[in-house]
Amino acid sequence: MSIFKKIFSKSRSQEGGIFFDSIQKILGFQPTNIENYKKAFTHRSSNKLDEKGHPINYERLEFLGDAMLSSVIAAHLFNEVPTGDEGYLTKMRSKIVSREHLNELGKDLNLIQFIESKVPVQHFGENIHGNIFESLIGAIYLDKGYGFCEKFIHKKVIEPYVDIPRLEGKVISYKSLVIEWCQKEKHVFHYDIFEDNGIGGERLFGVKLSIDEKVVARARATSKKKAEEKASQRAYFAFQEKMNKSKAK
Repeated sequence: MSIFKKIFSKSRSQEGGIFFDSIQKILGFQPTNIENYKKAFTHRSSNKLDEKGHPINYERLEFLGDAMLSSVIAAHLFNEVPTGDEGYLTKMRSKIVSREHLNELGKDLNLIQFIESKVPVQHFGENIHGNIFESLIGAIYLDKGYGFCEKFIHKKVIEPYVDIPRLEGKVISYKSLVIEWCQKEKHVFHYDIFEDNGIGGERLFGVKLSIDEKVVARARATSKKKAEEKASQRAYFAFQEKMNKSKAK
């Protein structure tokens, strides 16, 4: 049961207190305007409107939080890696704020417990964890300003997770690596995508990756993008030695 469901079985005074205490433990400081944080966990399925008829949900806060996160990470990398050029810094920032990483952060903080939604939690995709992590950052910015936002990101993201040497070797897109290698070595590549029906009628997408007219990898996933990435990963491991030699040229 989510924190919100537990809250709504209480009186209004208890409601604010339970959520306030719970969110304060995660933030590490005392919120000033708790309404910002409630909005950060309100899903659009709740169909809430403010007094002006504007939707109340976390999506605008998610946009704001994404910008704040990118700003703080960019400043950190700029200061920590004085020799890094624009391309290097952009790539490293992308690794830190990747959707996969943000989802992990949201899960680690168990933010899903706060979601107010008419959709069952089990029906949400993985990205809900990263989305509400970003919306939480947006709420912090509105409530406390850039300084508190920066401190929270340093404590929850940079200090425990940002290891620059390790991140340098982390792959964020196998598809990009495969395409880059094929273009550099003049290989002809093609992703053949088709719909596939999984067990129980689940809609899946199948992908065949061909290089120089030879199928080198196959994969299935719930989206075209995921299927392409999975097939690319398999191709990468099949041709890793050749790709590394090409990269060293």
